[in-house]
Amino acid sequence: MLLKWDPKLNFKNLSKTVSFTLSLIVTFTLFSSPSIAVKTSMTGDYAKDTISVVKTLQTAVDTPKESPNKDEIRSEALTLITDYISRYRNRGMVNKTQSFTTMQTALNAMAGHYKNFASRPLPDKLKERLTKEFSLAEKMVLRES
Repeated sequence: MLLKWDPKLNFKNLSKTVSFTLSLIVTFTLFSSPSIAVKTSMTGDYAKDTISVVKTLQTAVDTPKESPNKDEIRSEALTLITDYISRYRNRGMVNKTQSFTTMQTALNAMAGHYKNFASRPLPDKLKERLTKEFSLAEKMVLRES
């Protein structure tokens, strides 16, 4: 028996082979690459992280209006706020404490100003409020731990 050359049959087999090969490549590419974890500055120790965030953000609050790197400080502060809130918001043992509630209030006020008024410096009243709340949160977290 001789095989007949049929262009339709060969094209059909070729397209199936190419389709199967592409699906294997996509599957192995997606599932064999290592997943990349988001880097965060949070250690997982609530008390240490809170004190660290307070000190860093207090430096951002104290930055003068004329500072040449104020945009960089603002973006670092927003990243730090996001990391802190996302790390501790859903932890039941932490998010019910007074220190976290105070921190969350201060962080929301600071982030809200930075996001809504990006080109304006922090007003003096907000600076005073943030300084008080950061100080209070730091005292509370030391007392709670």
